[in-house]
Amino acid sequence: MDTGSHLLFGVTLAGLACLEPAIVQDPALAHAVLAGTLIGSHAPDFDTLARLRGYATYLRVHRGFTHSLPALFIWPALISLPLAAMFGVWEHLFSLYAWIFAAVVLHVALDLFNVYGVQCLRPFSKKWFHLDTLSLYEPFLFGLHSIGLLIWLFVWGGAEGAHIGEMFALIYAASFFYIAIRAAQRKRNIQLVKSKLNLAEGTCHLIPSLNWFQWQFVIEGDHQYYLGEIREGNVTLEKEYSSSNYSYESTHPIVKATMTTDGVRAFLHFAQRIHVSWSEKNGGYEVQWRDVRFWYKQKLSFGVNVMLDHDMNVVSDTLGWDKKAWDPPYV
Repeated sequence: MDTGSHLLFGVTLAGLACLEPAIVQDPALAHAVLAGTLIGSHAPDFDTLARLRGYATYLRVHRGFTHSLPALFIWPALISLPLAAMFGVWEHLFSLYAWIFAAVVLHVALDLFNVYGVQCLRPFSKKWFHLDTLSLYEPFLFGLHSIGLLIWLFVWGGAEGAHIGEMFALIYAASFFYIAIRAAQRKRNIQLVKSKLNLAEGTCHLIPSLNWFQWQFVIEGDHQYYLGEIREGNVTLEKEYSSSNYSYESTHPIVKATMTTDGVRAFLHFAQRIHVSWSEKNGGYEVQWRDVRFWYKQKLSFGVNVMLDHDMNVVSDTLGWDKKAWDPPYV
């Protein structure tokens, strides 16, 4: 999810921690837990520092090891030990570690429900997992937790007590119920798309939007990718691409000439539904690699463009999103 939502959930998780009597009774521990859950809720995204070395490096690193199984335990240790020393709460180290662990797990879990996905089973598997259920920003979840935080700050004056914990327990229960509803909605929509397109088999990706009743879909048939939208139960097919295109075109000399570039290697590390095309341009060639999962207005938004000269030498490569930040898909 987006950074703002992660940080907000980190604060409200500290409110949930008020269910623990020791935290209510010890202000130092309460402050340590708040600092820990706030940092822990963002810690897996410290990999954004990889952007300093370029977008290709960032694409290889982001949501990889920092979101992996070992990281779930390493981040809480790295955060809880300094905080225990800073706030003098060594006797409550396990409790502090546990709440920070919850913050890190919640971060990875929320990212897992996004379309972009996570490599959460590293080092055992480098496969990308994504449940295609939540948008990068979920207005309902953000609004619900914001209301809870405002009540905590301005109605109860930031007081620490069991009633704070009980309120946030209800908020988190409502949050998980909302995610369950969205997951059930996704399952029904997959069945709806396959039924409308008469495709009993094939992988179907759904891309949620900010509108609860509007989804984009990409479904892979025997030889085609089918792209379309679901609006209030109505399925509209908008575009088709050959699903065998990648295996065929990747043997073409012009396409093969681009596969050694850093941008294409990084793209292939991440992309799952690949379409590649090339055309003559400016006395040379332009090769476009795209991940079919990410599209908007019949345009494939994410990929890498490689310019070749007439002798098929690489002139430039550009990796990233070809869309405005506020345009779908929100991943």
